[in-house]
Amino acid sequence: MEHEDLAKMLVDRSYLEGDFVLASGRRSRFYFDCRATTHCAQAMPLIGRAFLACFRREGTQPEAVGGMTSGADPIAHAIAYTSLEQGPTIQSFLVRKERKAHGTRRWIEGWAREGARVAVVDDVVTSGGSVLQAVERCHEEGLEVVHVVVMVDREEGGLQKIREALPDVPVHALFQRRQLDALRERQRGGG
Repeated sequence: MEHEDLAKMLVDRSYLEGDFVLASGRRSRFYFDCRATTHCAQAMPLIGRAFLACFRREGTQPEAVGGMTSGADPIAHAIAYTSLEQGPTIQSFLVRKERKAHGTRRWIEGWAREGARVAVVDDVVTSGGSVLQAVERCHEEGLEVVHVVVMVDREEGGLQKIREALPDVPVHALFQRRQLDALRERQRGGG
């Protein structure tokens, strides 16, 4: 599996079993608490390298990366920082959940100039709603979305929904839930 060190960190730190209510309102027996990984110093360079490799494979060359706060924030920062080593430099931004009520009254904070080529990133996709909302707000602010990449696809239709809404934009997940399930079983000695 590509980026196996990052996958192992996700399984060890972020893959939880229990009874959970997701942002989509659905109930689930498992939950990816990706913040337990994305806020870990040791994971940040792995995250940055994995996302940058995806951008390179597709040749999208975003000038900036960001997504809906707060799930996307540590990912965007890790990518921006890692881009300093690997080049070209990529800036970061965040998409607010509510339009700022004062000052600039913008949806987007950070580095995001009108007309910039950007990638929208996120930690987990279930229904695709928050990613599509971030894309819509980027468009409202005059940004050109050239790539969408999430860390984990729960494989519940969200990634396909994003692809259908953005037919001319590459849409990827670094990991599918089934890949992380298989890794988890191997780590438990089940195969």
